[in-house]
Amino acid sequence: MATHLKNLSDFSNTEIPSAAPYRFGIVVAEWNAEITNALYQGAYQSLISNGALAENIFSYQVPGSFELTSGADLLLKKGNLDAAICLGCVIQGETRHFDFICDAVANGVSNVAIKYSKPVIFGVLTTDNQQQAIDRAGGKHGNKGDEAAITAIKMAALAETLNS
Repeated sequence: MATHLKNLSDFSNTEIPSAAPYRFGIVVAEWNAEITNALYQGAYQSLISNGALAENIFSYQVPGSFELTSGADLLLKKGNLDAAICLGCVIQGETRHFDFICDAVANGVSNVAIKYSKPVIFGVLTTDNQQQAIDRAGGKHGNKGDEAAITAIKMAALAETLNS
């Protein structure tokens, strides 16, 4: 896909259900804070603008993207959430550390979702450089935080439909 010409956060072609009946947890990595704070603002504002009540959004920080999995697990263990959103940013460095972190977080998020039968959303940027992260955290390619929030709303609605 040629992302260099595209805003990836365009939802004009899809119906977004109201977020009003749902409770959301947002887990945000502190590492790469400039990026993750922008992702958080996008996610939070998207939830609010789609009807979520501020008192039904629970936000917590963890040290880095690797800890997103355990943060989501702790939130869902506490109960009363319809979806968890994990927001982080891992930027490619000179070692294979990037590969291990990205793989662990992606698998961990999936495993937590399966463990609790709840949507756990992977809102983690895995970029080659800082500029790519900026472009995807409110820059020319939109905001992955927005995308994560819309995904959480849609998945919470799907879970409600299938469980009723």
